[in-house]
Amino acid sequence: MDAKRLSHIDSAGQAHMVDVTEKPSTRRRAVAESFVRLSRETIALITRGRLPKGDAIATARLAGIMAAKRTPELIPLCHPLMLTHVDVQAELLKTGVRFVSTVSCIGETGVEMEALTASSVAALALYDMVKAVERGAIIHRVRLLEKEGGKSGTFRRGRKNS
Repeated sequence: MDAKRLSHIDSAGQAHMVDVTEKPSTRRRAVAESFVRLSRETIALITRGRLPKGDAIATARLAGIMAAKRTPELIPLCHPLMLTHVDVQAELLKTGVRFVSTVSCIGETGVEMEALTASSVAALALYDMVKAVERGAIIHRVRLLEKEGGKSGTFRRGRKNS
């Protein structure tokens, strides 16, 4: 893709915030996920509520929600958005914890970065909660699953774009 087609690069090749002044407000929604690989022992401690720092899942979910609301402070070219909904769900699996974040708003630009930030920070918060018992936890598979709204329409991760 050349610089003329990159929306965050101006004609001089400098990064800039895209002007969305003239874009219509539409319903926007994005879903992202992350995964934290953990040992069976750590998963058992989480399940039994026996981690030294307390309820890891509740803490991670709240951290993800808070992070979505602060995305423009973390990602330099993101627009501040009035989010209308943020949800972070955690799924305990045999090999770790999967976080799925859903973010919605009515606005001029999408909420993909907010959903990705929510999932990422939820995973980071979980790592912080378990590091006393498992420093080797691995955060991976941070990715966008769905996006709706705006000029580019709908995206759903499928076989072609997994």
